[in-house]
Amino acid sequence: MEWLIIVSFVIGYLLIVFEHPLKLDKAIPALFMGIFIWSVIALNHMPLIDVSGDHGTTEAVAHHLGKITEILLFLLGAMTIVEVVDAHHGFSVITNRIRTKNKTHLLWIISALAFVLSSILDNLTTTIVLVSLLRKLIYRREERIWYVAFVVIAANAGGAWSPIGDVTTTMLWIAGKVSSVQLIINLIVPSILCMAIPLIVASRMKIFKGNLEAAEDDEGYYSSKSSGIQSSKIMLMVGVGALVFVPIFKSVTHLPPWMGVMFGLGIVWLVTEFVEPELDLDEQDRMKYTLRHALGRVELSSILFFLGILLAISGLESLGILKDLAVKMDAIIPSQDLVATLIGILSAIIDNVPLVAAAIGMYEVPLDHELWHFIAFSAGTGGSMLVIGSAAGVAAMGMEKIDFIWYLKKISGLAALGFLGGCIYLALVNYLRAA
Repeated sequence: MEWLIIVSFVIGYLLIVFEHPLKLDKAIPALFMGIFIWSVIALNHMPLIDVSGDHGTTEAVAHHLGKITEILLFLLGAMTIVEVVDAHHGFSVITNRIRTKNKTHLLWIISALAFVLSSILDNLTTTIVLVSLLRKLIYRREERIWYVAFVVIAANAGGAWSPIGDVTTTMLWIAGKVSSVQLIINLIVPSILCMAIPLIVASRMKIFKGNLEAAEDDEGYYSSKSSGIQSSKIMLMVGVGALVFVPIFKSVTHLPPWMGVMFGLGIVWLVTEFVEPELDLDEQDRMKYTLRHALGRVELSSILFFLGILLAISGLESLGILKDLAVKMDAIIPSQDLVATLIGILSAIIDNVPLVAAAIGMYEVPLDHELWHFIAFSAGTGGSMLVIGSAAGVAAMGMEKIDFIWYLKKISGLAALGFLGGCIYLALVNYLRAA
């Protein structure tokens, strides 16, 4: 029955890849795929490599669900904290300080901001915030979409070197494949290269020469929305502090990261009960600033997508299919650096979550092995090479109606230069360590 499981996985995967043309939320095929695979395993009493006994399938599901739940709780807590900060317009404290009209200077400032913010928040939220800001700073859309494209590149690069900056990196961190300190030490340089190389090339392009035309209004993105918001600075500090605290919590207590993020969520929740965002607010208006309201804005469909895809991958792992695949890949591809690079290239076409989940099940190498760091980098940044290759790209595409072909012609080559630059750096470092 393995053939049926593999066929169902391939079909489900294709439905996820083509979610936009099909207009089908990717959580739907992911959930069907995950439950179907385990149903086939249970009905056919298929032998599993991680459990034994009459109740082997039930034990295996419970075992994998424990690991999956850690990821889902972490994501739920982090996403809620970000939504609370956004509700209080906390990001306006940063974005309203951008005043330059020089095109090249603005390109570097926006990219650096995306790089830093995405290492603390996530690439999707960072992209949404900065695209909204760019709409106020750059009046002409044909100029603005260039900056939006570089926000995507920088946001993906920034998320790769932080344990909380990208969902795939978070998965590796929670799975015990990378530690926060070693991840930062090993990936900060290639991540900077991934952003800086395209920026250096772009700075010489005609589109980024001169000054911007005056926009319809020169006020920051949140200026009109955040007038009278007294809690912006407080919630920014508390929210960012709660997220930065998570790796520290894990290092000190050795408890799972989801407990640290839930502790931070509790602190944020407590603060929201006492801060006054605006004067003379009635009860109904105050609700939109509460954590309860932020919970309603969290994309639960994303949580369900992760549940479905991780269940499917765990089924393949329990059957030993992933380990067999790893052996075959090692026989065909002589270098694990090439395998990691290939994962990054594939992540531009295929969702990087199942790719990384599969890699976790395929390889048994120790904590902070160079393979895990390489995979974290490539899976996090490879998606920049196509506009549909990452959550940040998809968000930018939707907000600015960026054409797939335009991005392919104008941006993909620049993104590929940065991606390959980071990969070459990591490969050289690994070679020198082995020599």
